[in-house]
Amino acid sequence: MAHNPQGNGNPDPAGSTQMFRAFVDEAPRGGRAQAAPSSSGPRVGLIIGVILAVAVVAGVAWLALA
Repeated sequence: MAHNPQGNGNPDPAGSTQMFRAFVDEAPRGGRAQAAPSSSGPRVGLIIGVILAVAVVAGVAWLALA
């Protein structure tokens, strides 16, 4: 919970929002933003995994219905 400097016993309803905005708006340390990796490795692996999963399900269905 946010610290309320007024001391009236009521929590500051905007305190957590202000702390979140300060965290999000904080400039990155290092002077420049990091570039996103341009590798397509995980995407290719995901596509291959989906194709293999569909093939396994189709094979099990074919065996079950044969």
